[in-house]
Amino acid sequence: MADAQLFEETFTITSINADKYDRVSRLHGASADAALTFTLDINHELFPCAVGESINLVLATTLALDGTTKEGAETSWRTVSRQGAATLADLFDYVCYGKNYKFEDADGASETAKYYASFGGLLLYIEGPYRKLNGLKIDEIYMLVKRV
Repeated sequence: MADAQLFEETFTITSINADKYDRVSRLHGASADAALTFTLDINHELFPCAVGESINLVLATTLALDGTTKEGAETSWRTVSRQGAATLADLFDYVCYGKNYKFEDADGASETAKYYASFGGLLLYIEGPYRKLNGLKIDEIYMLVKRV
């Protein structure tokens, strides 16, 4: 499981903006050490959140508990769950599949990197030290979120 998880961090939600869309809120927050900040669009009907609440966010390449990926196998977490097999998704409250669309490396003047992903139009942006975000340079990813 550790090989499949590229990123894991606990964030505290500092603000929520639900003004633009009916079912989508834009969360803003920071990690406990304040090294990372994030912005996340989330369906608040499926996963309601509040300011001050802490969430655990994981980015993984597969939902298989052993971290393996099988060529040509069905990768949908819903299909796997219907087959009775346990998945990483079973351990979280909110799961999305999406694509990384941009990664801005740290430049010479700063060690800060910026990571962008889209989950069916719901966006994730993380900014922080390059060493914490370096492993996120892949195309497809699962985002898993749960309350702490």
